[in-house]
Amino acid sequence: MFFGREDVIDQFGALLRKRVASLVTCRGRRRIGKSTLVEVFAKRTGCRFIKIEGRRPQRGLSNADELATFAKQLADQTSAETTPPANWPDAFRRLDSQIGGRGWTVVLLDEVSWMAHYDKGFASDLKIAWDNLFKKHDRLVMVVCGSVSSWIRDNIIDNGAFLGRRSLDVVVRELPLSDCVKFWGKAASRIDEREIIDVISVTGGVPRYLEEIDPALSAAENIRRLCFLPNSLLRTDFDEMFNDVITQEQDFSAKVVRCLADGAKTAAEVSRELRLEKGGRVSAALARLEEAGLVSADVSVNPETGKPAREVRYRLRDNYSRFYIKYIEPVKKVIDSGAFELATLDALEGIDSVLGLAFENLVVNNCRELIPMLNLKGSLITSAAPYRRRSGTAGSRGKKGCQVDLLVQTRRTVCVVEIKRRREIDRGIIREVDEKVRAIARPTGVSARAALVYSGHLSPVVEADGYFDAIVPFRRLLGL
Repeated sequence: MFFGREDVIDQFGALLRKRVASLVTCRGRRRIGKSTLVEVFAKRTGCRFIKIEGRRPQRGLSNADELATFAKQLADQTSAETTPPANWPDAFRRLDSQIGGRGWTVVLLDEVSWMAHYDKGFASDLKIAWDNLFKKHDRLVMVVCGSVSSWIRDNIIDNGAFLGRRSLDVVVRELPLSDCVKFWGKAASRIDEREIIDVISVTGGVPRYLEEIDPALSAAENIRRLCFLPNSLLRTDFDEMFNDVITQEQDFSAKVVRCLADGAKTAAEVSRELRLEKGGRVSAALARLEEAGLVSADVSVNPETGKPAREVRYRLRDNYSRFYIKYIEPVKKVIDSGAFELATLDALEGIDSVLGLAFENLVVNNCRELIPMLNLKGSLITSAAPYRRRSGTAGSRGKKGCQVDLLVQTRRTVCVVEIKRRREIDRGIIREVDEKVRAIARPTGVSARAALVYSGHLSPVVEADGYFDAIVPFRRLLGL
């Protein structure tokens, strides 16, 4: 069940038009479909495909076990011998001996941080092998892939030894909403959008989670099967996912994630909530979480000055993590006993607020698809991010606080985008948004526009009023 990713596959395809070997880094959270993406690219283009995956580190294992795993996988796919190599240079030489021929070869070194776990010299050995062996093949694409994005960044992307050697860096994110809907197949056109939104709000557009959807079942039943049964996928995946993508200060990083479950915060606000002095520990944890794809650092441009906002706000972009923290983790023991009952999502305390945050998250994460629907054609977008101005802060004295779900800016326009998930949306939404528009003091020559992205029943009065410059029903983002 592979959907979307056409833009990334096109980027990979461009490498086949070169006459030299290409080294690619590929990063993203666990379950996001990195390996499948590379495999599909190789299959569609008729390339020979060799995949070697690192063995997950465990107590009692060693570098020799990783090398033996490497040899076994290589032998299963080629004519290479099965005897474990003595070290990584030998392993890379053996791999190199299996590359060649008339056609293209795609080599995927998957979960590379696991391969390197027991040998600090792994990255240096890989660099030497690339320079002296792999790059001499004129029809080779070698992809270094892993869920521990920080390892790839520290050891390859930011490693001066690899400077000028990478052809492409791919960061794999959640699927766009229109691709998420494809997991419902033909049933999508018959299902109420709220059912689809609820499931995507919990799974966050992660392909592996969406593969488990049964289109014949209701959203509540799908979520019950995924989240609230013993050993169900989303009951158990958080700890495994988190331990895989965060390798430093896991417990502290988990505390930081929990601070963001109820909404975006600055590093200073996270520090206060954890009762810590403002310092580098929180900032380092946020950087790790951002690199792992769980958190987004929203840096907006201050529309009143045209300069970057003073404070970066960190948003938990991973909807599954939020749902797990709020609703699965507190009842783990009840779930594991088989006694948890879920009739409807509405039975979960505070679910409207949590799903409201998740809904906003989905729109912001998909703002690339939204922007063409805002009637801003032909304008260069200079900023698209949530925006908040606190009252009483430097530069805002005498002004009320202002919070905008998504502020899209061009050189001549600021567009206030209101994101609303509500059963009934009446004329009051106009007053609510107009207060935000008026709260933003714009430089001379800059116009203000207002847009509404919504799910629910929109009163005909709202559209007839003509206040909004763009009204986007969420169904359009879903492609329905």
